[in-house]
Amino acid sequence: MKTTRADVAPPDQPASYTWEATSEEVAERYGLPIESIVRFDLNTSPSPPALIQRLFALGRSDTPLSEYPPGDYGRLIAAAAGRYGVGTDELLVGAGADEILDIIAKTFLQVGGMAVVPTPTYAMYRVGTEQRGASVLAVPRLQDQDWTLDLGATREAARVADVVWLCSPNNPTAMPEPDGAIAGLLGGILADAAADGRQPPIVVVDEAYAEFTGTSLVGLRTVYPNLVVIRTASKAYALAGLRVGFAIARPDLIARMNPYRPPGSVSVVSVTLVTEALLDDTILEDNLARVALERDRLAAALCAVGWSVGPSVTNFLLVGVGSVEAAASVGEGLLARGLVPRTFPTGHPLVAYLRLTVRDPAENDRLIQAVGTIALEMHG
Repeated sequence: MKTTRADVAPPDQPASYTWEATSEEVAERYGLPIESIVRFDLNTSPSPPALIQRLFALGRSDTPLSEYPPGDYGRLIAAAAGRYGVGTDELLVGAGADEILDIIAKTFLQVGGMAVVPTPTYAMYRVGTEQRGASVLAVPRLQDQDWTLDLGATREAARVADVVWLCSPNNPTAMPEPDGAIAGLLGGILADAAADGRQPPIVVVDEAYAEFTGTSLVGLRTVYPNLVVIRTASKAYALAGLRVGFAIARPDLIARMNPYRPPGSVSVVSVTLVTEALLDDTILEDNLARVALERDRLAAALCAVGWSVGPSVTNFLLVGVGSVEAAASVGEGLLARGLVPRTFPTGHPLVAYLRLTVRDPAENDRLIQAVGTIALEMHG
């Protein structure tokens, strides 16, 4: 039976994004020094690039701090266009990828609308959809195939949707979709829309972790006019605190989104520093090499205690610890040692898992030692 809009109603109260406890809360709860808390839950890098630290220390910014940033973010847009191989009229800047998600939702979702969200995935897709008074049509991913998209079910759901939210590599499952899968899905969605006599939904591909794979779907925008790709400086560039993200799409889609962009939401400091990062090849290369080395080492250590570590091309690992109870016990044990994992709530398909960020060698060593102790305690 085909899904219709009447089959899915928006909730009375929109979902909200749930964070783990703050470092201050963890320190107070367990009587630990605040400086001993390490965040393994945020998929961030342990330190910003040396070049950016030097520039920040010098207090350099293209615009005085007493002034607003340029309304067109011209230099930043030019640097991003060069980095991603697109035109400057195909880019929109936001305060992190999350503001880009919000702009997309405001542009393409209305009260009573519908968005497809393959699950599990990044929680903000649901949050942004429901904040617009639209409904979420959740499509389960294929657990026995490394949580890849159920392409048939996703395509069918898209027939009644205004937006399709995709993430590749997917957070929190750490893997990209197989080669050609999303291109095939895009083609199918366009064909179905033409057959149904309706406008195709906007298909959003969140590529927050794309640099870790060395590949991107940005080039597909020339073939599929309904595609929006999201990129960010937060992950591979190790600049999450600067809050800079981008939407990449055909100029007509960017023009539709631009009225919903807040003026000056990206600070002059962020504009200056992210511009420099995008122009410097070594920043990306150094961080990618570090993550790859530490990811393999950390995964091996977690497997050695009998846990299930999924494949990953990103800067985080999805770790199965055996059961819902075990996940809760391990999570508590790590918190008590000042190590904050990403956990999943009751009812979530990953409630028996933890997501762990790959950090620097010393921090990863702390995690490995703690995991060894906790595993011994659990197995008595």
